[in-house]
Amino acid sequence: MYTRREIGPQELEAQDVYCEKIKQAIASRPHYAMVDTYGCQQNESDSEILRGWLAQCGYLPTDDPARADVIAVNTCAVREHAELRVLGNVGSLAHARERNPELIVCVGGCMAQQERMKNRLRDSFRMVDLVFGPHEVWQFPELLWQVIERHGRRGNKSRVIAAAPSDGVVAEGLPRRWDSEVKAWLSIMNGCDNFCTYCIVPYVRGRERSRRPADILAEARELAAAGYKDITLLGQNVNSYGKGLGEDKMDFPDLLRAISDIPGDFRLRFMTSHPKDATEKLFRAMAESEKCAHQLHLPVQCGSDRILKAMNRHYDRAAYLEKVAMAREYMPDLVLTTDIIVGFPGETEADFRETLDIVEQVRYDAMFTFIYSPRAGTPAAEMDDPVPRAEKQVWFDQLLAVANRISEEKHAAYVGRTFRVLVDGETGAEPYNLSSRTAGGRLVHLRGDPSLIGRFADAKITSSTTWALYGELV
Repeated sequence: MYTRREIGPQELEAQDVYCEKIKQAIASRPHYAMVDTYGCQQNESDSEILRGWLAQCGYLPTDDPARADVIAVNTCAVREHAELRVLGNVGSLAHARERNPELIVCVGGCMAQQERMKNRLRDSFRMVDLVFGPHEVWQFPELLWQVIERHGRRGNKSRVIAAAPSDGVVAEGLPRRWDSEVKAWLSIMNGCDNFCTYCIVPYVRGRERSRRPADILAEARELAAAGYKDITLLGQNVNSYGKGLGEDKMDFPDLLRAISDIPGDFRLRFMTSHPKDATEKLFRAMAESEKCAHQLHLPVQCGSDRILKAMNRHYDRAAYLEKVAMAREYMPDLVLTTDIIVGFPGETEADFRETLDIVEQVRYDAMFTFIYSPRAGTPAAEMDDPVPRAEKQVWFDQLLAVANRISEEKHAAYVGRTFRVLVDGETGAEPYNLSSRTAGGRLVHLRGDPSLIGRFADAKITSSTTWALYGELV
């Protein structure tokens, strides 16, 4: 049975003690740590916490595995390709271990939370010293200390396998090292209650649990005061935020308004929204909140009602299109993106044609498209899947062609118009040496001085491609 467990101050103070123990143990020389991240924005947010813990333990950051004394790999389990890539890269760390026998290799994240993968890491990847799941990120110093202590006491590496079904954990006050000085992730909840038949997330990240509004608002104020210009609220389904909070309950549209009211010059975004929980109240809040970007990621996954039911998505085609129309009525300038899975078990060409049709109707600004990847432990993995991969690839290529055509047409409509953009980095290429984003998240390449990074500017769009816009500073 699901239970919510909030990590108390004493438990976090104990982690500080382990940080001090590690700091003393590595004090003889500078030690370096690297965090390698795969997967979604929630994983990126977890990696920022891992970097925060490692810094508190006395490690200096590095992106060079040859220099690292600790390498933490934060994994993804959503698709088979991601797992294979991670396993290949983890396996290659055997060479790093040969060069540095004292190297500590940690594998965390969603992939490590699965029993079959935890066993594989234990049995086949002997260079891995620590395996931990998303629920153990809050106690990472303790787990790392166990590896260090056992190694010192026994004279050889003693492995720690910590990924356990500890569903329901909510921890506040964790250290964090942000990847950017311009953009920040702000996690508002974790886990998922939807159990889409193709998705492993509820099994590895657990059931939904929301952070308390006061804690989220306090963190948002800190980010705004620190000068962050682009804040993205994260959750597997942000639209169901507030479950299980009791007297502290606040729904997502109200939270959106409260954060938007915080003083400061910043944009507010969020992801991901489940269509079944996207409401008129949300669209109204987006339209009326000054800082909220008119950008919505609303995964449709498929255009066929038959397949949507098999996916356990809890909406049909007509309901989805009604919500898209409502959102655009409130925000005529809405930038709308989506996810689509091609070749779900039992999908026919007629079902796929319905997906093409809904894409033509909605005309998404961008799409994230995937060929179905079976995940062991999900209901869909047990379904009959008679369509060969080659045929699914043909469908996928057709969908990609339509998506690219629509994106190119939409981008062409930007040319000649001026937008307020946030300059967020360098491209490393000339003559357009700066990257920036519109409020709708569209990529704009600019020419300008790097001192503009972290600032808003007006840019006139001069040309476009399928993938990006090009402009000049006004």
